[in-house]
Amino acid sequence: MKHPLAPLLDGHDAIQAEIDSRPADSTDHATGLRRTLDTYHPRRVTLTVTEVITETATAATFRLLRPDGADLPPFLAGQYVGVFANGTNRPYALSSSPARLDHWDLTVRRVPGGRISNHLIDTLAVGDTLTTTGPMGAFHHNPLFHGDDVVFLAGGSGVVPAMSMIRDIVDHGLDRRFHLIYGSCTEDDIIFRDELNAIATDRDPNIRVDHVVTEPGPGWTGPTGFLTSSLIKTLAGPLDARTVYVCGPQALYPYALRQLLDLGHPRRRIRFEANGAPADPTRQAHWPANAAPDGEVTVTAAGRSFRTRRGRPLLDALEDEGIRPGAACRSGECSLCRVRVRKGTVHTAEEAKLRMSDTRLGYTHSCVAYPITDVDLDI
Repeated sequence: MKHPLAPLLDGHDAIQAEIDSRPADSTDHATGLRRTLDTYHPRRVTLTVTEVITETATAATFRLLRPDGADLPPFLAGQYVGVFANGTNRPYALSSSPARLDHWDLTVRRVPGGRISNHLIDTLAVGDTLTTTGPMGAFHHNPLFHGDDVVFLAGGSGVVPAMSMIRDIVDHGLDRRFHLIYGSCTEDDIIFRDELNAIATDRDPNIRVDHVVTEPGPGWTGPTGFLTSSLIKTLAGPLDARTVYVCGPQALYPYALRQLLDLGHPRRRIRFEANGAPADPTRQAHWPANAAPDGEVTVTAAGRSFRTRRGRPLLDALEDEGIRPGAACRSGECSLCRVRVRKGTVHTAEEAKLRMSDTRLGYTHSCVAYPITDVDLDI
């Protein structure tokens, strides 16, 4: 039967006749597509720890291989994987080079009170198995938009994606200038110190590394203090049209933004890596003034109801009850943890990268959403 709109489409009959004259395609396209997706974008990857490298007193690198020795999915320098452990998951950037897919290096720094960082550093050993997501994330170099001359401001473990980017430049011989300005508390806190210094001084003239220490020892001769606008200008010179990456603890982000804007650097040339839910959502302007963060409300989801604090992200509260939506970035970007609020009110943090239709249809990102009233969720 001819489609009712066919008369409105010029040449429809001729095109349909050509389609009908061709032999039927019996290829199983769905299976082939699934195989390709699983190769490059797997939902889960099972890995074996083959080496544990102590980087500092509070940081370690775990070298991960597939049990069968096959290559791992490709990634872009700066991307992360979600690590599943201890009943939840957390994103960790890969520190290894995209040129080497026989292994991934996962560098983790201990966070005081951190549920996963402490678990990994204290318990993960050679021979253990670890499950992760495939690589994901938008914090990587895009030559069309970011140019070939970039500055990276890192603090603490924020150097991990920078290390992957530097190794990528070295291994692939990329014609890209990369200036890392890396802030640490003490000399002993500098992750990858020896390798960074060796690369910057001996192996690649396009890579420059400046360490900045806030609590210098008696033998320290480098820059000290915080990454102020004057220090950035002294070390990096005029930023001009260079793209500036920023990665580190949450407190670094608003501080670095102020310093860069004070230098007249345009906001569009500043890129921040997502780094968790806000430390204090009540400080955001749209948090209701009468909603005490320690007050409890009732959350109903997946056929059960439970009490939780307003100031606790919905995703964390759900996981505590054994309800586990998909999750990866836990920073409001990837959208895997989207839930629909059927009843009640939530505070969706500024970090959430919502779709235009989400507000209209009642969706939020549970990793950066906080229940203000009793809520009923569709998961």
